[in-house]
Amino acid sequence: MPLPTTRHPGPIGVRLSATESAGTDWGRVRAFWARAGELPAIDAVWMSDHLSDATLPRNGPALEAMTTVAALTHLIPGKWAGIAVVAASFRHPAVVAKAATVLDLATDGRFILGMGAGWHAGEHDAFGIALPPIAERFDRFEASVRSVAALMSDAARTAPGVTLDDPAFPLRGATNEPGPASAGGPPLWLGGTKPRGLALLARYASGWPMPGNRPGDVALFAEGREKIVRALVGVGRDPEDFSFAAQLSVGSTAMERRAALWTARKMRAAGATHLILGLPASLAPEGLDDLVHEVAEPLLG
Repeated sequence: MPLPTTRHPGPIGVRLSATESAGTDWGRVRAFWARAGELPAIDAVWMSDHLSDATLPRNGPALEAMTTVAALTHLIPGKWAGIAVVAASFRHPAVVAKAATVLDLATDGRFILGMGAGWHAGEHDAFGIALPPIAERFDRFEASVRSVAALMSDAARTAPGVTLDDPAFPLRGATNEPGPASAGGPPLWLGGTKPRGLALLARYASGWPMPGNRPGDVALFAEGREKIVRALVGVGRDPEDFSFAAQLSVGSTAMERRAALWTARKMRAAGATHLILGLPASLAPEGLDDLVHEVAEPLLG
């Protein structure tokens, strides 16, 4: 399959809702991806990156994101697959870069790597993963993004490779072979709209997914987008060549889907270029057809 002509997905993405994950299991997730691959209105399928249910203080069902995407991407040929967002606290950035390269190759350049600093205290504690205070955590997140970007660069495709002098994640003549299918690696989407996050995003990112734990918050999306536009303009980048992804849940009833359609239209009016529509896991995969007919198709009409 040829590489895509754009680094930005079409208008409609779907995911199993981050806030309504009861009933998540392998069979249901696989069937959800398979049905998404059959529906023309859907441009992308998304995963979040948690080791347990992010709506609970600890424990609960969750499938590891990178292996899930790797296992299921063949079910959605020609569509994008994305993770919003990979928690930098879970993995060394070299492992993230190598895994993302495989996913970029497997999807013929249709994988989106979202990255965030990590936040859910319960899952970190349960699995013995350090969750430093926010200042230190963001230091490590910045270092992770720099390292991933370096390993996705053309210079990393062959020796002598890339060198990065960093106290957390140094690179010493490192190569990423074989290199990604996409020039510069898969599109990198970054979360965060505070000053340090905006500076990092303006330098490295090609997209921003609004926080998944605040789905449907139009004011939050609009405020975040406005800050990002200013940051992009400030470094001489064109905001038109940037993806702004809003997230919302479509609910489980016809009334909730009508409300979701109204919210989605408000998100688009506020500047969303991509909508990630969340379906309660308990409704997958059959509920995906209702989502498409009652929300996605009216948005495209």
